[in-house]
Amino acid sequence: MKFPPVKEQLDLLIDGTAEIVPLEELEKRLTISSAAGTPLRVKFGADPSAPDMHIGHAVPLRKLRQFQDLGHEVDFLIGDFTGMVGDPSGKSKTRKTLTREEVSENADTYRQQVFKVLDPQKTAVRFNSEWFEAMDIYAFLKLTSSYTVARMLERDDFEKRFKGEIPIAIIEFLYPLIQGYDSVALHSDVEMGGTDQKFNLLM
Repeated sequence: MKFPPVKEQLDLLIDGTAEIVPLEELEKRLTISSAAGTPLRVKFGADPSAPDMHIGHAVPLRKLRQFQDLGHEVDFLIGDFTGMVGDPSGKSKTRKTLTREEVSENADTYRQQVFKVLDPQKTAVRFNSEWFEAMDIYAFLKLTSSYTVARMLERDDFEKRFKGEIPIAIIEFLYPLIQGYDSVALHSDVEMGGTDQKFNLLM
């Protein structure tokens, strides 16, 4: 497959982004992709925590469409498993977890709405329950050993809550690990998210 020149791709993909971490790595991956004629796999995850996607989702979806227009492919990950955990990002207290039924209903609407922007031919809709429901407890415990409580407390919202003596549930520490593992399971080349997700994305 033939792609536009790397600089042309990079200029388009940089435009409108808050931060690329690290920029050199994106350029390197685009170069390898072009040389091999193989599209990058770009991951974007959304937890079905509400019945509908909102206007804020349009920003990353449009950027994902730019990747697709350049010839790359998107894994749109619906976090049906993480939706039952609850993302603590930017929250001042433990978030209410959703039931399997609520998550399933919301996920159905997300799956329908995402194709208002994305190209269905270049989009794989995935669910993180695919790998987490098959993971045994020993593998999951091994995953938790890859990070420390001290590093978790470096996250701004956790640090504020800890200093303010506001409870943090253990399950909330697991969320960033779970989100990080999604990218491993999908073999993602690039992942996108809002600035509030930076800690989780770096995981």
